[in-house]
Amino acid sequence: MKKPLCWRLLAFLVLMATGAQASDNTKKCKLVHESISERNVLSYLEPLANQSFTTETKTGKENYTYVFQVCGDADGLKNAGLVQRDMKGNQVRIGNYNSTQAVKGSDWVMLIYLGGDRYREHCSKEPRRAIIMISCDRTKAAGQLTVVQEDRERDTDCFYLFELDSSAVCPVIESKLSTGSILLIICISCLSVYLISGFLYQRLIVGAKGVEQFPNYGFWTEIGNLSADGCDLVCRSRGSREEPPTYRGVSTEPSEEPEERDDHLLPM
Repeated sequence: MKKPLCWRLLAFLVLMATGAQASDNTKKCKLVHESISERNVLSYLEPLANQSFTTETKTGKENYTYVFQVCGDADGLKNAGLVQRDMKGNQVRIGNYNSTQAVKGSDWVMLIYLGGDRYREHCSKEPRRAIIMISCDRTKAAGQLTVVQEDRERDTDCFYLFELDSSAVCPVIESKLSTGSILLIICISCLSVYLISGFLYQRLIVGAKGVEQFPNYGFWTEIGNLSADGCDLVCRSRGSREEPPTYRGVSTEPSEEPEERDDHLLPM
């Protein structure tokens, strides 16, 4: 019995270590300006780490393949987050993940890789940079990488723009249930558990039959009388209902006047 337990414990520790390592994948990205807010934005992309996204484009007679990774070596090129590869296998570093910027909107994340290979003729020979727009799509864990454009017809700030759909950047759907609805669901759930467990106990353990299988059957049969007694105790007065009259009533029949005696007026 000890050996299987040891194996289970070992497997659990391995899974814990793997999970801890996986949660640090986006930490490989080095931000241009380290901040908690941008680091939190990168944490949304954790489900996309350790994945390689590729797409192909055709420009004239040349075909290019673009390889993208979240905080990982794209196409095996060290520190490269996005790489362009031609048909001959020549690689061009579009952007590095050790020079990263991250911005988050309501349902999107914009990942920017800077410090790529310099242009030879365009954009004042400045370093290339890649912008990857990752938009919310709840139906896809990770969609297809697509090339939107390469803007190099300017003197500075040229860029490659890519798009990728993923559910990783979708906002959390808030519950629309009110507090009263939640309490009602809890009460109904508790009542259902009480009835089912009580019924099984009465039937299987006690051996009750018929209506006596209902939990606390005796109490529920007396609930009406107990409620009436409580209402009588609270609402009804226990004193005598006969009150002393506050005035003398007027009788419709003539009252008999006491007979006047004038015996004391007779002479002695």
